[in-house]
Amino acid sequence: MFDLDRWQEIMSTLKKNKLRTFFTAFGVFWGIFMLVIMLGSGTGLKNGVTSDFGDFATNSVFMWSRTTTMPYKGFPRGRRFNFRNDDIAVLKREIPEIDILSPRNQGGGRREGNNVIRGYKSGAFSVMGDYPEWNLIDPVNILNGRFLNHADITEKRKVAVIGNKVHEVLFRPGEDAIGQYIQIQGIFFQVIGVFKPGQSGVGFGGDKEQTIFIPLTTFQRIYNWGDIIGWFAFTSKPGVPASLVEEKAAALLKRRHSVSPQDTQALGSFNLEKEYNQMNGLFQGINGLIWVVGIGTLLAGVIGISNIMLVIVKERTKEIGIQRAIGANPWNIISQIMTESVFLTVFAGYVGLVIGVGILEVVNNLLSATGESSNMFKNPNIDFNMAITALAILVFSGAVAGLIPARKAVSIKPIDALRYE
Repeated sequence: MFDLDRWQEIMSTLKKNKLRTFFTAFGVFWGIFMLVIMLGSGTGLKNGVTSDFGDFATNSVFMWSRTTTMPYKGFPRGRRFNFRNDDIAVLKREIPEIDILSPRNQGGGRREGNNVIRGYKSGAFSVMGDYPEWNLIDPVNILNGRFLNHADITEKRKVAVIGNKVHEVLFRPGEDAIGQYIQIQGIFFQVIGVFKPGQSGVGFGGDKEQTIFIPLTTFQRIYNWGDIIGWFAFTSKPGVPASLVEEKAAALLKRRHSVSPQDTQALGSFNLEKEYNQMNGLFQGINGLIWVVGIGTLLAGVIGISNIMLVIVKERTKEIGIQRAIGANPWNIISQIMTESVFLTVFAGYVGLVIGVGILEVVNNLLSATGESSNMFKNPNIDFNMAITALAILVFSGAVAGLIPARKAVSIKPIDALRYE
């Protein structure tokens, strides 16, 4: 393997026809180069899409009530019903697979006009009545102050956690909002926290930067909702499919509110885990297609190398005959030809790998330097395992490319090889 004379002979053979060697190696270079670029681009696309989720709990389900479509227990179809506060304890008790449960009410927004006032400033913002658990499902970055806690819920405190855009509208730049008061629907609330969304791709209730969180119990009081709950958000425990929790919660809520078990339209729900898994399946399919196309392109280059090695073997028939005649065994001939093939394949492929990774790194740096904000493409790269796999494919391909010519070389009898012209 490390015989100096052998390597000098290999280099001499490859240099005899530089143009042929270049175009032969280019096929392998292009195959591995395209494989790296496509894998990196696929990763960049996946990173861009999955970054939209941020820290959002991907094993979460959201459920709300709608109008019934079937009569049941004396109630007519078309009946509107609402979730209630006492559903919270029942859901926790009856469905042990639930990990986090957070009820939510929603009010405000641009359709209701300027619903929040501070001094001479006002704005139209979404007002969410929440439990502290909501921040475990869709975490936000607290810039100042704190998030809601259970004491706020129990004591029905008039406190608010405001988004960064709310702060920009109602307060002067750099002004500390903590401890200040704002009016929501004419009622004063003390600001206890300012937040910035952890992600923007998944949202429920509008622009989170223009959202105000208040305790659910306080929301029910100021909006005269009684004990009505708009919808539930819950996550499943580790290892438990969110769809199982969704099915159990739907069945339990239908039973509690006298809704037909067969009425599939009475409850609305959104299973984020299902959507997330479908998206991952899509990217796995894309990744598999990339490997098929990339390896197919690489295979075309390897076939080219194999054909060129056959030509080289034919040109060196008399030389091989002389080697056999003076005592070279078949393995010496096979190893020499396969070494040439593996060297040419690995060298060309390694150059393609390095240039491909370099281009991905340049693109990544350009995206960072220009402050690219698109969430569709982010941090294109290939990981270490992919690089090792690509190199292993190269070594294997080179060995296969040289095997056929090598076997052909040793199949020729020494006396016939010496007579070859």
